Amino acid sequence: MIDCLKNKNNLIALIGASNDKNKYGNKILLDLISKGHNVVPINPKENIIAGLKSYSNVSELSEKPSIINFVVPPNVGFELTKDLVESDYDNFWYQPGAESEEISSYLESNSKNFIDDKCIMVVTRLANNY
Repeated sequence: MIDCLKNKNNLIALIGASNDKNKYGNKILLDLISKGHNVVPINPKENIIAGLKSYSNVSELSEKPSIINFVVPPNVGFELTKDLVESDYDNFWYQPGAESEEISSYLESNSKNFIDDKCIMVVTRLANNY
């Protein structure tokens, strides 16, 4: 899945994107944008985030994302993950603090690709080293 980051045209859906500059949902979004990644914010409470149209959920996107990145609490992420798995999405990435053993076990049992031990901001900076 890290290879997906090398092509910056691949779509990254950021669940938990935020306009609050103190939240990682804002820091990650701005970081990915600054690196030239094709990222779309997902937050049902916001219409525009960092000048980009925000979507209530991933299913509203016209293009299937290459990576769905989570920066929400694990209990919220798990419910969203179950819905996305049932809708046949792949490639889930959980930021530190968004991961849980429950999510990882669920994804393993459904043979889904996931990362739950790396920060996407760090990996995008080092992607060429992988």
